[in-house]
Amino acid sequence: MTENLRLLRPYLVMLAVVSVGRWLLGVFAVPYEKGTGILSIVNLTLYASAFYGVFMRGWRGTRIVRVAAVTMTAGLVAQSVVLLSTVVSHVAGIDSYFVHPTPLGQPGPVTLAQVLVIRIGGLVVNSVLAGIAGGLGWALGALLPAPTTSHS
Repeated sequence: MTENLRLLRPYLVMLAVVSVGRWLLGVFAVPYEKGTGILSIVNLTLYASAFYGVFMRGWRGTRIVRVAAVTMTAGLVAQSVVLLSTVVSHVAGIDSYFVHPTPLGQPGPVTLAQVLVIRIGGLVVNSVLAGIAGGLGWALGALLPAPTTSHS
């Protein structure tokens, strides 16, 4: 896990930026429908997982199982941030994007128990999806040129 997190450092910086951005969009009352497409943790994670898959195979020669482990770690970390942000928002009564009914698949406000069930499900599903995106990226990694030793 430590090695996975070390490889994920650039992603973790981007995750922090997007997470803070989502908090700020909610704090500044940008309507969810307008702001969510600008900064999405799920989209960031899926794109990053695919890119990690491409480059881990193409330039590091990493096997698909290792790529899946790294990208599922990215998904797990991202969804842990979402879960924690949701709980903090709910408990503190903050009207953030993390407790908005739309991403929770609900027509209106939800209880803390409902939020926990939904977000824990998302933690599992989105971690698996990140692993799949990493695997797809790994397959695309075959298209990269072989690394060379010259540094022009």
